Formats: sequence, C-alpha cells, structure tokens
Amino acid sequence: MANRRGGTERVLSKLKNSIDNENYYEAHQMYRTLYFRYTGQRKYEELESMLYDGAVLLFSHRQVESGLDLAKLYVENLKDGDFKPEDTKFERISRLYEEIPCDNVDKSAFLSSCLRWSSLETGSSVGHPRLHQYIAYSLWKKRKYPEARQHFLHSCDGSGCGSMLVEFHTTRGFNSETDLFITQTVLQYLCLKKHIVAALAFRSYTTGHPKILTGPPYPHPLLNFIWFLLLAIETSSSVSAYTVLCEKYKKFIDRDPQYLEYLDRIGQLFFGVPAPEKPKGMFSGLFNSLLSAMTEDSDEEDGPGPSSGPGKVAVGLEAGDLD
Repeated sequence: MANRRGGTERVLSKLKNSIDNENYYEAHQMYRTLYFRYTGQRKYEELESMLYDGAVLLFSHRQVESGLDLAKLYVENLKDGDFKPEDTKFERISRLYEEIPCDNVDKSAFLSSCLRWSSLETGSSVGHPRLHQYIAYSLWKKRKYPEARQHFLHSCDGSGCGSMLVEFHTTRGFNSETDLFITQTVLQYLCLKKHIVAALAFRSYTTGHPKILTGPPYPHPLLNFIWFLLLAIETSSSVSAYTVLCEKYKKFIDRDPQYLEYLDRIGQLFFGVPAPEKPKGMFSGLFNSLLSAMTEDSDEEDGPGPSSGPGKVAVGLEAGDLD
C-alpha cells in the first residue's frame, strides 16, 4: 500500500512539473496514468475533479485531442463512480462541451454519452432535462439558436426558450415569421406532452418580443390560435371545441403542412381524437378524425344534460372576435 501511495505521489509530482514546463503531451499521459490508478483504487471523487480540471487546462492551451480524451474519461468516471445527476456535474459537462470545437467529429458522441449517463436515474430516453437546459444556454451563448432550441425542447425551461426565440427572430428572422418561430416550438412542446412548459414559452415570447407587446388578442392570427389551443388544453375542453378551433384557423395552419401532423398528435394526446388508421395525403387524417368525433359529440348533445365546462371555450370560438 505504501509503495502504491508513493508511486501515485511520484506521478502527481511529474504531472505538476509537466504542467509547469508546458509539456502538455507528458501531462496528458500522467493524467491517464492517474485515471487508471485511481479507478483501480475506487477514488472516484478525487478523479472527478482531477479529470475536469485537467481537461479544462488542456483545452485552454489548445490541446484539443488531449482535452477531449480527458473529457471522455470524465464521463466514464461518472458512470463507474455511480455519480447521481446534479447541477454541479451538468455545469461541468456543459463547460467541457463548450470547449470542444464545433467541427470535431467526436463532439456529438461526447454529448450523447453524457445524456445517456444523465438518464440513468430518470429513465428518460433523451437525457435529463436539466442537462439539456445547461447545453441549451451554452449554445445560446454562442448564438447557435437552432441547436439551442432543440435542447430547450427537452428541458423544462419554457421561459428561457421563449426569450431565446425572441433573440433568434429579431436577429435572424423575417418580419413575416414573427408568429412562426413560437408556433412551431409550442406545437412541438405539446407533442412531448409539456403543455405547461409550452405555455411558459408562449408567454415569454409574446411578452418579450418588441413586435408583439400587446395581447391577447394578438396582431397575428396564429398567435391567437396558439393562445386558444393552450386555453383549451388547460380547461380540458371537448373534442368539439378543438375541432371548431382548428377549422376556424385552418387557412393559417396551412402555412406549414407540418402543423397538421403536430395537431393530429396533440388531438390524440389531449382531446381524445382517434389515431388515423392510414394517414391520407398532407392532412394526415386530422380533420376527418375531428369531424367524425364532432359529429358523435353533437349526437350526444342532442339529448338532455347539463352543459360542460369545455362548452365555454366552444362558445368563445364561435364568437366573432376571433381572427
């Protein structure tokens, strides 16, 4: 045991000398030697800090491949040491991810490995929401908006996503796309069954965008559609209300054929719309399903019975104040 301790101390001393002398190749080899020794001794806590600091150090001196190697070992140590997913680790992973150049072929593989580790506790197939949030902010800081948006979708930070989309649109979008940026994101959140996060993103975007400011009602029909859709989900509205809403805004929904696919899924998740057996054409069976369900609802409503809560939304949709 004493010999092993003395050997480790010698390696640590060589590591320090290598760094002081800016011999980063040798420093990298010393880090690897310590990795295998500490792993054998199950010193995962000491190794976690050492590998992170070493990777950051090597990256800071443009030793990309060496830094990346230690970053990979850092993730392996998280797995071997059964570290629980937590903000400290997420922040460190995000920092290491930032340091890897965008054109490096191993960048995405590194992130995939991190996401797999983060999902061990939650069982999520896409990774821990908080890690996605850290990565989203890291990408946002570098103005990689589309990539940041993808990670925001798998996080629970709707407000942050909405703010990022405001910056994305005002710096790179066209005036005609003011409503499109948030509409797609809200619909995708809803397809992931994140209706609260979707509502937060919508509020953040509409209250923070300099071209919107007021509402509801909003100056853009699609924004009004999204507002009513979120309201319908919040109040557990009937499929009839959903049908009226989609028909009322159909010509605006048609601006992007993919919206129909999203709405088909949203109808199934929140309003009991049956899944189409075989989607036909670009409409993916959405309006056929909705109309069928609406007819059934109408037949039931012909009989006696109290009006339900969702009816209030349907009444609002039939009024003339919709765009």
